[in-house]
Amino acid sequence: MTASAAPSQASFEALIARISALHPKRIDLSLDRMRGLMERLDHPERKLPPVIHVAGTNGKGSTVAYLRAILEAAGLRVHVFTSPYLVRLNECYRLGAVGGGKLVGDDELRATFEDCERVNAGNPITIFEMETAVAFCLFAKHPADVALLEVGLGGRLDSTNVVETPLASVITPVSMDHMEFLGDNLTAIAGEKAAIIKRKVPVVCAEQAPDAMAVIEAEANRQRAPLHAAGQQWHVGVERGRLVYQDERGLLDLAAPKLFGRHQFDNAGLAIATLRAIDTFKLNIAAYEAGVVNAEWPARMQRLVSGTLVCQGPQGSEVWLDGGHNAEGGRVAAAALGDLEERVSRPLVVIAGMMANKDANAFLANFAGLTRHIIAVPVPGRDNGMAPDKLADAARALGMRVEIATGVDTALQRLATLAYEVPPRILITGSLYLAGPVLAANGTPPA
Repeated sequence: MTASAAPSQASFEALIARISALHPKRIDLSLDRMRGLMERLDHPERKLPPVIHVAGTNGKGSTVAYLRAILEAAGLRVHVFTSPYLVRLNECYRLGAVGGGKLVGDDELRATFEDCERVNAGNPITIFEMETAVAFCLFAKHPADVALLEVGLGGRLDSTNVVETPLASVITPVSMDHMEFLGDNLTAIAGEKAAIIKRKVPVVCAEQAPDAMAVIEAEANRQRAPLHAAGQQWHVGVERGRLVYQDERGLLDLAAPKLFGRHQFDNAGLAIATLRAIDTFKLNIAAYEAGVVNAEWPARMQRLVSGTLVCQGPQGSEVWLDGGHNAEGGRVAAAALGDLEERVSRPLVVIAGMMANKDANAFLANFAGLTRHIIAVPVPGRDNGMAPDKLADAARALGMRVEIATGVDTALQRLATLAYEVPPRILITGSLYLAGPVLAANGTPPA
């Protein structure tokens, strides 16, 4: 940071700290605060471009990335609100423009936060509610053809759910996560996610466990919302390394996604199904293929091929970064590693750091058949991170060999001192809050 930039950054950090201090004394998921703020802001949520609303447990960000890439390949202006960010808060806000969108600039972001803070007038508010209000104000001010909104937590009481009539409601795979807020079983969690479904608005969903699918089907029927479900109204698969999508309108044979892993074919299929279900934008096959091939989403099975951290690891090693943090996220990352192992065999080391409210045993169990070498690290700058000792205990209970390091850098340095016949494959994983500092330290932050 330059000396001239320091005061501006410091003032923005102070602003965020003031807003964070307004958090309600107890965490009560509610739309009341958000609705009140929307009214005082003159309802920016009613002045948005047409909205595609995306909920689910895993794959939301990747699905949004495919939606954006396809729509932009067709020449459309696309606003995007996603969370959490990895390195800079600006990453949450992408403003649509002809030829491709760009992240909101520092000055405009700070000014919009200041406006929302002033209008909120010291009332209790969560930081995510304020971040969502900022997105609505930005998106209402800048013209675009479509806005993509990613749910932050759950769906029913998520602050994005004040949008009354989206173009489509999208539900990615539902699994166990955030049980302290959403419920301790899949039926309850699916009910929270399915509550983004609006009356007569098409709902497009990924393949689901039977309990979750039953809830989504029931809510779609109750809302008279046309349902487009994977495996029923549309299908996606891999044939000869290509993505093959089929629905009642026909078949698309497309190049494989650049994003790595079998699950990315499913995420891309969900995005395609959404755009074909609403058919508002009359997209051609070239836009679908360009979007699937060009979509980028950092810290989701991302290969780090160079950078400060990569250079500290064993020479010739592969370094992968994935922000997965729950059992299902671990499963898809482990499946992707299995695919890599079939192509080129290497010893695998997992460097893991997690948040304290996550199930470390369920997450790490996915890797038990792939590696016995785990290095537990803290999540930098997070008081609510899981202690490495606790993470190590979970790994030992699974029969894994565990070390503890003070950070990802020291873990990589330690691995560089070991003698490997074949340079290892290294996965850094467990939390997006770990992935962000890794990208920053490596010198490869998201653009």
